[in-house]
Amino acid sequence: MMLHHLGKLCIAYLIGTASLTVTHASPPGAETQLGVAHIGGLYSFSDTDYLNEGAAAARNIGASCIKVGLSLDTDNPSPKLYPFHSKWPSTETLEDLADTPYFRSLFSRHFDTFILNAFRPGRSASYWRQEFTSEDERSEEECFASLTRYLLSTYKHSNKTFIIQNWEGDWALRGTFDPNTEPEPTATAAMIRWVSARQRGVERGRAESKSSDAKVFHGLEVNLVKQTMTHGKPSVTTDVLPHVSVDLVSYSAWDTKDSPENFKQSLAFISQHKRPTKPFDTNGVYVGEFGLPESEATPKAAFERTAELLKVAQEFGCPYAVYWQLYCNEKTTASTKSENGYKGFWLVRPDGTRSPICKLFQ
Repeated sequence: MMLHHLGKLCIAYLIGTASLTVTHASPPGAETQLGVAHIGGLYSFSDTDYLNEGAAAARNIGASCIKVGLSLDTDNPSPKLYPFHSKWPSTETLEDLADTPYFRSLFSRHFDTFILNAFRPGRSASYWRQEFTSEDERSEEECFASLTRYLLSTYKHSNKTFIIQNWEGDWALRGTFDPNTEPEPTATAAMIRWVSARQRGVERGRAESKSSDAKVFHGLEVNLVKQTMTHGKPSVTTDVLPHVSVDLVSYSAWDTKDSPENFKQSLAFISQHKRPTKPFDTNGVYVGEFGLPESEATPKAAFERTAELLKVAQEFGCPYAVYWQLYCNEKTTASTKSENGYKGFWLVRPDGTRSPICKLFQ
């Protein structure tokens, strides 16, 4: 969804006699790992710093995977996304940010996988659309090599998995939330170089930290898949993905939330355009965002649709699926209605009650 409603969750599918079970490891070929996004929520329930309040709630619900924002970009840096009961220190690098007490506490929690929306400090998330110099390219590579080295060194005995990714690349490529805007060829070329630099950085960091039993991967997130699949529109999937050797591809699946069949076809379409890379090979597509807000459906209908989509993701072999999200991060507009003026992207409502979707974790 738009950056305002970043969030997702990994969930276990449990409906009728079918079930999707949570696993406690993240090697390729394992069951779909289930998790939730905790990004930019609008309410809080405790005096605990907001990042870790949400992390504790997600673990209590049963998530084994959590998606958060680890970023110092000028658009949505971590201090802006997690403001409640928090006094963020000044940091200049992503590894310094990861070394703050808030993130150290998060990474010590019993999650198997941490999915990190991460961007280079001091730049907007899509600055490369305007200009992407050779110096920018080198800086991107070094930025993510340094973060990778830090994670693999600091958590070398943890057996945890960290996935570094962008956010909804098709919006970034266009520079707008208008799906009818066609990307500029120069922006597409720059994105290929930008993604490649981030991937090289992660690969360098891994090569320099071979003794760690933690894992760091790099993912590219796409979000406008249906229109390019059905109408041949330019997209990150067709115009960027085939030219980069990323570890994983994340699908922010809002354009097919109303149709499990279209959702399945979109996963296959993405997979067809991804270069197979080790260790995931042909299972390198995961669901980075999905769900159905309660402003668009009853709680029962939202539960049933989420379960249907999860079943598709599990059968397709997605290594991760992330529900959007823990606490709602978006108010309603005049055309939508939900409880207390929120759109209903939540597992936990503003009054503290839980969505039926939480049952899927059980």
